[in-house]
Amino acid sequence: MKVLVLGAGQLARMMALAGAPLGISVRAYDVRSHSVVHPVTLADYQQDLASGIADCDVITAEFEHIPNDILIESQASGKFLPGERAIRVGGDRRLEKQLLDQVFVANAKYKVLASKADLQQATVDIGLPLVLKSALEGYDGKGQWRLKSADEIDAVWAEIEVFLGDSSPNQAMVAEEWVPFDREVSVIGVRNKNGDVNVYPITQNHHENGVLSFSFAPAASSELQQQAVDAFSKIADELDYVGVLAIEFFDVQGSLLVNELAPRVHNSGHWTQQGADVCQFENHLRAVCDLPLGSTELVRPTGMINILGCDHIDSNAHALAGVHLHWYGKDKRPGRKMGHINVAGLDSTSMFKQLQALQPLLPEHDFPGLANAIKAVTH
Repeated sequence: MKVLVLGAGQLARMMALAGAPLGISVRAYDVRSHSVVHPVTLADYQQDLASGIADCDVITAEFEHIPNDILIESQASGKFLPGERAIRVGGDRRLEKQLLDQVFVANAKYKVLASKADLQQATVDIGLPLVLKSALEGYDGKGQWRLKSADEIDAVWAEIEVFLGDSSPNQAMVAEEWVPFDREVSVIGVRNKNGDVNVYPITQNHHENGVLSFSFAPAASSELQQQAVDAFSKIADELDYVGVLAIEFFDVQGSLLVNELAPRVHNSGHWTQQGADVCQFENHLRAVCDLPLGSTELVRPTGMINILGCDHIDSNAHALAGVHLHWYGKDKRPGRKMGHINVAGLDSTSMFKQLQALQPLLPEHDFPGLANAIKAVTH
């Protein structure tokens, strides 16, 4: 089987590495250079999108902010999974909210904004504080504002107007209620063409400056897991979804509230490479290539640490049992996702002990907030 991934970043890279043992050849279409490349070596195959599509059996995606012309051409091929609708929903908060309401999956109260007057009305209809998010192109904390009081409306809207002026014509803002959550969690699941679903254990996530820095699994009771499975099934069935889908939730006193969807393999599922029977990357390929789904069963508790803007880790980390480094082969740049570290243990206690042993080798200036995040879940 030949798979073409829209996007040539680290997720395509990890799909290629997971597909190789299965005999699945993965290539990536770089939307910036408009050429097909090898996801690991970045060797250029000298193919444009049309020839890349003609030369593959299946098209999939590693991100949801795909240019419209590429999305349309991919869908027209009849090879694109999970399909145009799923990608559009994942890339537009307005469509995402409509879908969640349609399938009766709980999410934060919201209002779509077209003007400052709409924002003023949202403070009445929803209340304060509010989180203001761009409908398009918002990720890793970008395109977001927090409105704490009515006195801030003029200043915040002035910033938003500048943002909207630099965005696409279809851009808009969505106001959401501020949710006083206990923690942030996510679930990664996979669905095939027959509608079969497998779901990984819930993952607990810690964000620093709007970017995922640390996550671990398992992190929930069976009752909370069932809530996540129910939400996943409703959403995936409505979309007739094929592949891996990630759902981020707020855990509010034992009830899950959807924060956002990601129609692809996801950063908070990287722990599955060491912690699950079959990782999310292999399961995504199994689904889109119409192979039997792999088990999502946890085989050992695992934590994941993102490496951001740093291209070196103390070599002593390699001496620690259960520690696995995954580099993405990128040039160093501030804030850039350069790799991740998976830390696994025979049980949760040993996994957390390994995290505690590793943490002193990860300096605060490169891993801000990590020490406190690990301390919070180990005490």
